[in-house]
Amino acid sequence: MNAGQVSYARSEGVAHICFDRPHARNAMTWTMYEQLAEACDRVNSDQEVRVAVFRGAGNQAFVAGTDIAQFREFRSADDGVEYERRIEACLARIETLRVPSIAAIEGWAVGGGLAIAAACDIRVATPESRFGVPIARTLGNCLSVPSLALLTATFNVTAVKRMLLLGENLTAPEAHAAGFITEIVSQPQFDARVAEFAARMCGNAPITLRVTREAIRRLIRNAMPDGTDLLRECYGSEDFRIGVDAFVQKTVPRWKGR
Repeated sequence: MNAGQVSYARSEGVAHICFDRPHARNAMTWTMYEQLAEACDRVNSDQEVRVAVFRGAGNQAFVAGTDIAQFREFRSADDGVEYERRIEACLARIETLRVPSIAAIEGWAVGGGLAIAAACDIRVATPESRFGVPIARTLGNCLSVPSLALLTATFNVTAVKRMLLLGENLTAPEAHAAGFITEIVSQPQFDARVAEFAARMCGNAPITLRVTREAIRRLIRNAMPDGTDLLRECYGSEDFRIGVDAFVQKTVPRWKGR
């Protein structure tokens, strides 16, 4: 399996972090998650950086979730719990960056990719972009409570239930109406508009931005209930193994409810 990479570059105070695995719609591998954490560390250690921009390579996807083939390595509910903790840690790295962040979304932002975009402060998307968490019709797993809290803080609850309970993918206009997308920008103007947002935040008071973002993060994360029992129920189920096998084999899962 091509492990892909998360590349890092800096230009005029802007850190550019790119999810680079376009042949797989930038689906994240374990290596890419590790590199994402390293990229966040570089942002925090470089005092010249004033804003971070996250985007996917290839113009067809931001991030199409986690590479599902890796889930075949799971042997118990503990593996699922550990995976969700790893996702939570990555999202927290983005949320707690010392600088504001922009998700430049072209194409698919689903599953873990949707969560990464939700962890960013500003989200700019092309009209063709799509958003969702179709796990109820594909894998049969679930989100952790912190990940779900992040989605319900950036989408309205009705939109979150459409994505999770109905397994629907939302269009860019629907995601904008639900409060998730800051602005929809057509492809010819897309890069210039992302750069404009970045330049504007580079010129704003950095301490004001940092404490405001942290205050919002604390509001979202305050009094977070434990959901480990829910993760174990899903990741330890026979249905989860059925869902993963069906996804990898490109067949329709036959759920058993156990």
